[in-house]
Amino acid sequence: MIYQLQIVPFRHQFTMLAIPNPAGSRNRPKHVKTRPKSSPQQRLDVGPRTPRMHKRPLLYNAITLALSLLNKLLPMPATNWQLRTRMLDCAGGPAIMGIVNVTPDSFSDGGNFNSVTSATDHALRLVQDGAAILDVGGESTRPYSTPVEPQEELDRVIPVIEAIVKRTAVPISIDTSKSIVAAAAIDAGVEIINDVTGLQGDTGMINVAADTGAGVCAMHMQGTPQTMQDNPTYDDVSTEILAYLIARKRWLLNHGIDASRICLDPGIGFGKTHEHNLQLIHQAERFHETFSPILVGHSRKGFIGKLLGDKSVDRDAGTLGISVLLAIKGIQVIRVHEVKNTADAIACVVRSLA
Repeated sequence: MIYQLQIVPFRHQFTMLAIPNPAGSRNRPKHVKTRPKSSPQQRLDVGPRTPRMHKRPLLYNAITLALSLLNKLLPMPATNWQLRTRMLDCAGGPAIMGIVNVTPDSFSDGGNFNSVTSATDHALRLVQDGAAILDVGGESTRPYSTPVEPQEELDRVIPVIEAIVKRTAVPISIDTSKSIVAAAAIDAGVEIINDVTGLQGDTGMINVAADTGAGVCAMHMQGTPQTMQDNPTYDDVSTEILAYLIARKRWLLNHGIDASRICLDPGIGFGKTHEHNLQLIHQAERFHETFSPILVGHSRKGFIGKLLGDKSVDRDAGTLGISVLLAIKGIQVIRVHEVKNTADAIACVVRSLA
């Protein structure tokens, strides 16, 4: 058997993987003797190893040095996210953020969980299904949505948060761009501020984040929910959004937010065309260059219906397919409506790659 060496990410560092190359064996002249054929299981179970490297010490040392430099210079996925009172561990695979929309007009489940009881019961089901974070929101940010007054948003989310924290220890995120809502939510027990404006929509938000020590997720959005889908334009969407996220992280650091508390979101569907969304998904691993955890919220969005060829079709299966791809790309937080199948699928991915 002839081996080809590949340098790959493995358990949060680069390593050298020796992969059998059947094509190389087939091209070997017939008169050259080969070792006995291995079983299919033996062929699959190659693991990180370097066949016969002990016979080539100079090559082995050169490759070891190269791997050491790669591990120091190239970005690998962040492995944890510091929240207000605890650490979220992402080393074993993505954390699933379950969506709890307390709104009458969200694009997918608006009106389904308007009461405190129904929203709380839904949140507890998500926890039972495997959610590691609950993201509670009281204002829809779908395209062309109507803004909500601060008091109305407070009336929607605070009673729900207070009810949830009494029933589960799973950390809660507040999905808001209003500092007054974020502050009240943190007082009620929230651990994370999830702001679709990247903490730019309300000048008081950065003070709330800095003073409370909450975890922060800053998202990219071109325009506002009322304008973002009018004509989103980029020269290179992945490069431009990566630059934006790096700049937002630098801004947060300069305003007193510790690097360990920062998570970043490229903003799938927020001021992006169908093609932009696909490019961001395809190149999602680039965002590890921020050296922060990355959150992606793609669940049930329009581009999935378009991929499936029917915008009216149930989008949970398509959402699951994208979630698995994101997990393979090392994305640390995956925000979805349907948690159970996502948790099971990601567990299979993580265990099969372990």
